Amino acid sequence: MMLDGVPRTRAELVQLTGLARSTVGARVDALLSAGLLAPFGEAASTGGRPPARLAFNPGAGVVVGADVGATHALVALTDLSGGVLSERKLAIDVADGPGPVLDAVAAAARALMDAEGRDRSELAGVGIGLPGPVEHSTGRPILPPIMPGWDTYDVPGHLQGQLGGPVLVDNDVNLMALGEHATIYPAVEHLLYIKVATGIGAGIVSGGRLHRGAQGAAGDLGHVAAPNGGDAPCSCGNRGCLEAVASGPAVLRTLAASGIAAPDLLALVDLAKQGDLEVAATVREAGREIGRVLATCVSLLNPSVIVVGGVMSTAAEHLLAGIREIVYGRSLPLATGGLQIVASRTGGHAGVIGAATMVTQYVLSADQVEGRLAVGSATAV
Repeated sequence: MMLDGVPRTRAELVQLTGLARSTVGARVDALLSAGLLAPFGEAASTGGRPPARLAFNPGAGVVVGADVGATHALVALTDLSGGVLSERKLAIDVADGPGPVLDAVAAAARALMDAEGRDRSELAGVGIGLPGPVEHSTGRPILPPIMPGWDTYDVPGHLQGQLGGPVLVDNDVNLMALGEHATIYPAVEHLLYIKVATGIGAGIVSGGRLHRGAQGAAGDLGHVAAPNGGDAPCSCGNRGCLEAVASGPAVLRTLAASGIAAPDLLALVDLAKQGDLEVAATVREAGREIGRVLATCVSLLNPSVIVVGGVMSTAAEHLLAGIREIVYGRSLPLATGGLQIVASRTGGHAGVIGAATMVTQYVLSADQVEGRLAVGSATAV
């Protein structure tokens, strides 16, 4: 209840929870001792001394959130509300394997904590997003197409050994969906987040909650067969996948065949922003290909918001134009009447915010808080 950020008095908590005053008082005292609640001014007096108001204290701990991509990583230190305190960008190659990449993430996390003057005991947990399928219950990648050497690797164990605290791992796009939802669209019940970069993936928020599926494989949009995929080879071993014809590398290959050389996705985006007509047309066609698959998703899931993120989304006017053209044209009016298809508004921070949010949702769950309070009580005795 107190995680909504609204300061409340003890009397208001009694009224809202229906619990006895003594029960609420004991719980509030325990949360104050643990640092999870803090005084927040005084409420208006109805006679006598004004009652103290209490609020959730996001500074009671810190969280490390990491967003690992194919060629880069962003590591951030956040408070318990997901507010970014500091961050560090890393140039990595996920194909180097889990050891070097995770060591670099851990080193960056320690440097951020040292720079902020935060002790290791203040670390509530670590969240990390990886660019491939992850079995969420174990935190282990499962046959990730672009991550050689990572299959079934114990990512939580590796990071916990270096940083401590609980370590939670998920697919990067799931966490981007969680981050965008938490910061920009908290009131939206049904949202799709589409990442278009080296690969293509989707994060699904349904009923206000992240939907991972039975094994954590929900949202693997890039490896759905594209209507115009033909025989194009894909990194997953199949042919004709959406990723093979509409991802950033696929657009680069198409342009190279036309004599337009762009060394990487950032250069591609720059050409699109500079008004290169052929680049813009190629990016828009990639958007159409994505839209053809998304039209099916819209009919199946009926989201109210589709957010497009990733490097390619920075050429948003062309990519979104192609996506909108197909989705609005092919889906039923009932599903698209109020549908927004928009570019990400988190400025590249959706992944680390989502990683931190995943951790805070875990450590601030009722069971975990009960355990923390029980340990605190035992220590006090």
